[in-house]
Amino acid sequence: MKAFVLREHGAGGARFEADFPDPLPGEGDVVVRVKATALNYHDVFTRRGMPGIRIAMPAIMGLDVAGEVVARGPGVSGWNIGDRVVGDPINRIEGGLTGETVHGGLAEYCRLRAHQLVRIPDGVTFEQAAALPCAYGTARRMMVTNGHVTAGEKVLILGASGGVGVCCVQLAKAAGATVIAATSTEEKAARLRALGADHIVNYAAQDFVPQIYELFGKPSRRGAGSDRGVDVVVNYTGGDTWTNSLRVLRVGGRLLTCGATAGYDPPEDIRYIWTFELQILGSNGWARDDITALLDMVAAGRLTAVIDATFPLERAADALARLEGRQVFGKVVVTS
Repeated sequence: MKAFVLREHGAGGARFEADFPDPLPGEGDVVVRVKATALNYHDVFTRRGMPGIRIAMPAIMGLDVAGEVVARGPGVSGWNIGDRVVGDPINRIEGGLTGETVHGGLAEYCRLRAHQLVRIPDGVTFEQAAALPCAYGTARRMMVTNGHVTAGEKVLILGASGGVGVCCVQLAKAAGATVIAATSTEEKAARLRALGADHIVNYAAQDFVPQIYELFGKPSRRGAGSDRGVDVVVNYTGGDTWTNSLRVLRVGGRLLTCGATAGYDPPEDIRYIWTFELQILGSNGWARDDITALLDMVAAGRLTAVIDATFPLERAADALARLEGRQVFGKVVVTS
């Protein structure tokens, strides 16, 4: 089969191959004819190599896989040839992660465990389904399950134009919150407004802290100052935005995080945490229920799976470069 194969870590370590061995289903397995795979920044880290995580080579990246069932192994029930499915990338029974510890979706065919399959509702395309599990699932767990974002709250979303960020914007608006989206270009700002963002802060032009103070006031523990600032900051970048995120939160505010794409060990100022009684809430991935809920929302027209660009499998290297260069608004999808 055709596949985008990682044979060594580094910029040139993955390449398109036309004759990689086809997967065969074992006990409890299905083989999916891949129609679409959404890239995640995790794929960039996998290609680079992650400290403490050993990747068996050769490897096929691509966590989010959507397609049609073409083969079933012994012991598989409830699934038929031709069923439209998306995979939950996490193997929640035996362990492991699609596109990392087992071959993923950047190929014509992908073997999954039957218990990883989620049915795609009518009216949802393969590309839309593939865009949801990792990024949108993580956003839903962060915003809904753990963050409890509610109507009337003011929510600042950093990295608002990425896959996780665009979903956070939509979920916050669906909850009735006021959304402040942080981005770096006017083009992305216009697209975020179209998704429902109420305010835009351009962090490339100016530090976002004074922009938030101008909009909502500087937080204080005294008098009316306790209502100044924002209720929630979504920060999955880390790096030099971390302490500034604490500075704009009102008394009792919440900082939601699910990653650290700009650095996991930023400078910290815990005075803000105890002085303003802030809550730091982490979210790790998603649950299967998040995927099914998101599919239902897309099917009902209550959520948009934002796809920035699609590439054929032969151009998977270009798709990964676009993601790594942070040129993306929403998701990049590879079709095969």
